[in-house]
Amino acid sequence: MNIQVKVISREISEYLWRCGQSLSTAESCTAGLVAASIAALPGASTYFRGGVVSYSNELKTQLLGVSEELLAERGAVSEDVARAMVEGAVERLGTDYAVAVTGYAGPGGGPEAPVGTIYVAAGKRGDILVRELTGDDGREENVARATLSALQILLEKLKNDFPVAEE
Repeated sequence: MNIQVKVISREISEYLWRCGQSLSTAESCTAGLVAASIAALPGASTYFRGGVVSYSNELKTQLLGVSEELLAERGAVSEDVARAMVEGAVERLGTDYAVAVTGYAGPGGGPEAPVGTIYVAAGKRGDILVRELTGDDGREENVARATLSALQILLEKLKNDFPVAEE
């Protein structure tokens, strides 16, 4: 695990533990790397409930409740789907917060976006931050960047929601 990922995961752990909040993940192109980064820390079971790796649209619908209409209209690699994945993980996995990743890590893109287009999202029901990543640095680097960015946006959301927890 990259040192930056370790440092951010540790900060996330401290926020969730101190604030008594729970977390789940919903991942596509990162294939569970965000969940693995969070669960790698001792004590993660106190706040991390689990995650869903949903490469297919069918699993996004079945496991996370992302609507078929949204997937057909916007495509799996979109801000709206990333937001819906967070909402679905919070609802279906029963957590306070969730972080989601959907995108084209490579080698190919799709009809709605070129390779390297990835959306990361984090938040709670009705209050979600989403960020678009672009640029193709190769599959491995795209996945690493997406994992780091997902953790960064989650930490940003937690800091916004719990500013006193920093002290």
